[in-house]
Amino acid sequence: MVSSPLIKSTMKVGILGGGQLGRMLLQAGANYPVETFVMENDPNCPSAHLCHHFVTGNIQDFDAVYNFGKNLDALTIEIEAVNADALEKLESEGVKVIPNSSAIKTIKNKILQKQFYSHHQVPSPAFVVTENLQQLKQQAAFLPAVHKVAMGGYDGRGVQLLRTVADLEKGFDAPSVLEKMVTIKKEIALMVAMSDKGETTIYPSAEMLFDPVLNLLDFQISPAQIEQKTLWKAEALALKVVKELKSPGIFAVEMFVDQNNEVWVNETAPRVHNSGHHTIEANYSSQFDMLWRIILSYPLGNTEPILNSAIVNVLGAENFSGKAIYKGLEDVLKIDNVFVHMYGKKETKPGRKMGHVTILSNERQELIHQAMKIKSLLSVVSEAD
Repeated sequence: MVSSPLIKSTMKVGILGGGQLGRMLLQAGANYPVETFVMENDPNCPSAHLCHHFVTGNIQDFDAVYNFGKNLDALTIEIEAVNADALEKLESEGVKVIPNSSAIKTIKNKILQKQFYSHHQVPSPAFVVTENLQQLKQQAAFLPAVHKVAMGGYDGRGVQLLRTVADLEKGFDAPSVLEKMVTIKKEIALMVAMSDKGETTIYPSAEMLFDPVLNLLDFQISPAQIEQKTLWKAEALALKVVKELKSPGIFAVEMFVDQNNEVWVNETAPRVHNSGHHTIEANYSSQFDMLWRIILSYPLGNTEPILNSAIVNVLGAENFSGKAIYKGLEDVLKIDNVFVHMYGKKETKPGRKMGHVTILSNERQELIHQAMKIKSLLSVVSEAD
């Protein structure tokens, strides 16, 4: 009989970033023998009260990240905008960093990310690099296109759709990627997990439906309604991206399916992701549970769905800023097979992610119906001045 490897009684694990992703990761971490540390600028962030130790600090500052991580067993991230040089130094000193600093450096810079796809023959929309607004204005022949700032864009910010020459003025006067616009039939995402032994597993696809004004995820359905051959292409591409990054972790690979059912990789996130939130209730091992398994060198979890699912993002309503009030929440909580997640953000503002609602059903039309119903019932407003 082969004995199992010894498991350290309690592992000290740090999370860089204290938003809702860190919050949900901490909720899953309560099931494991971990002592949790979080660093974030805001001591009132969603993660602050759920960790064992909270440190106020700038996750983009080399010294802050290095000093935070040097006495920990492992570090992970909930946002790419971290100081990867500090993580590289920590790796060299024996701290486990998941995902590794190399993967973070490649992904956090959209220019490097696009060059990575090109180098590894991963189908992705054609692009050119623009260093400033003057260079962008020389690319009128490349339109229609999408302009993405190389560093710092997040949740729809740092992205501009440029359809005509007049739109060029909306572009970024900073290093950016100008990406050829693809005629999209569907947007899908695949969550892929890779262990430190190189083992991989993949979650069922999710189909994304976006708010055209805010450029934020409106709601999503899993699994995506696509042909089997298209799904196989997407899965093969997602696995290729993750294996070429050569890093353990969990990755969201966002893709376009065009009118000819060809699949194009749009972007990759090296972390838990909005497109995997449904897995908390809908899959045997959630994306958050899976990341803990990877950090702790446990076996990868079961990605099979328990039921099909949909997610509605709960966003701050237009024209409301201030202390958050949730209208319609009681009505939503009365609906069967619906799970509400509020992120603990006290202040709302237009378009801010305040929570999400997951719906379970094996009937696609029921998922769509309930998603639309929840969108009409639930809103986040603020107290009157």
